[in-house]
Amino acid sequence: MSRAALVVIDVQESFRRRPIWAHGSNPAIVGQVDRLVDAARRRGDLVVWVLHAEPGSGTVFDPTSGHVRLIDGLAARPGEPTLVKTSHNAFTTTNLQQILTAAGVRDLTVCGIRTEQCVETTTRVGCDLGYRMTFVIDATVTFPTPHRDLPADASLAEILADPRTLPTGEMIARTEYALANRFATVRTVDEVTGAVPAGAGA
Repeated sequence: MSRAALVVIDVQESFRRRPIWAHGSNPAIVGQVDRLVDAARRRGDLVVWVLHAEPGSGTVFDPTSGHVRLIDGLAARPGEPTLVKTSHNAFTTTNLQQILTAAGVRDLTVCGIRTEQCVETTTRVGCDLGYRMTFVIDATVTFPTPHRDLPADASLAEILADPRTLPTGEMIARTEYALANRFATVRTVDEVTGAVPAGAGA
């Protein structure tokens, strides 16, 4: 019988060190992830933690910064792998697929930071690899996203003031529409944990 796994992606201190953190879509992310982790552990599912690193960058994602670690309030238990990736998706630069294969996992639930970037990209790759993917939409975080023509060194104030900046709500909606019934089943924390039946709010 196949097994299920929860993959928690990039819920790390690095993001909290960025000024834009205060404008993130989901201030309750730690609590939401903790609920998913607790439910996964109770079911006997594998829990995998993934962190993002940019070695040599001198940023908050550089391992030498000390911020490439789980956000306070979350902790891996013995037997729960913690992987460090350097790509957007959680598969390409880690041994995640080997771990899942060894554990007999075919059903994969994902959550984390950012909604449309590392979490969505992992979902698409996981689907292409043959996993049955569940994307927990309210256990992700995204941030106001600048237009492509805004200079890369634009300040936070400039990003927020630019009328072309995509608000977090629109980003989340676009991600949900792009993934649902194509790459993943989109669920809420309540649905995944059994607090409400799946689809009850539809």
